[in-house]
Amino acid sequence: MSDVGFEGRVAIITGAGGGLGREHALLMASRGAQVVVNDLGGAVDGTGSSAGPAQKVVEEIEALGGAAVADGNSVATTDGAEAMVKTALEAFGRVDIVINNAGILRDKSFKNMTPDLWDPVIAVHLTGAYNVSRAAWPHFCEQSYGRIVSTSSAAGIFGNFGQTNYGAAKMGIVGMTRVWAQEGGKYNIRANAIAPVARTRMTEEILGPLIEKVDPALVSPVVAYLASEECAVSGEVYSVGAGRVSRIFIAEAPGYFKKDLTIEDVRDNWDTIRAEADYLIPTSVNDEFGRLLMPFLSDEQ
Repeated sequence: MSDVGFEGRVAIITGAGGGLGREHALLMASRGAQVVVNDLGGAVDGTGSSAGPAQKVVEEIEALGGAAVADGNSVATTDGAEAMVKTALEAFGRVDIVINNAGILRDKSFKNMTPDLWDPVIAVHLTGAYNVSRAAWPHFCEQSYGRIVSTSSAAGIFGNFGQTNYGAAKMGIVGMTRVWAQEGGKYNIRANAIAPVARTRMTEEILGPLIEKVDPALVSPVVAYLASEECAVSGEVYSVGAGRVSRIFIAEAPGYFKKDLTIEDVRDNWDTIRAEADYLIPTSVNDEFGRLLMPFLSDEQ
């Protein structure tokens, strides 16, 4: 089989001035993608800005014979996202791929969580992914082609102490991804997400002995495949780290049914309610409604 390539494709990669985003940009550019390297150039907590990180990655790509432009707009504003897409259109004439990778951290236990810790994290991770994807969406629809790969996290999917803000944003990204997959299908737009484990500025203090094993370059092949024309799946989430890739899915078990359900029924059948066998992996709310209606349909027959 031939190699996966991106000739003629234009990718916007947010937070690409370092860490995971930089590796995504270098890999995709090496396979022919023209890349908008977006990075505000701020600190891990989102404060400050600098054009340096994005420009440095552009120079790395150009030194390897690739094509890229730097963009310093903020994902947290609609104007910034629109300007980012405009950068892609002016430099390369189109936009085909959005990699939502930009992120910040402002960790604190929930009892100490304040608006100045909550709001910026939601703005960058969740609203940022919405803003950039929304700005690119009309172009995807018009050309009947688009790929969105967004960065979720185990902190949102499974939970992590001290990260209410980050976890809420990252699980919100999963919800958006599922909806985008449904709404984008008829336009050949595919949307997927990853939950990466990698050595970056945001994680280097917490990885401990894992730090040398979780090279961010080992995440980028999955991102690139999900962003490629060859990828057929949409609305899915993948755990990626240290060379391991696995699907994360949300499932629903059969549970317990009784038409006149009481509190005591719930108590007395709690083990059945919580049982994990014979699960269904819904692809939309219709799948769940189907299971909900099944006992009633059986009665009618």
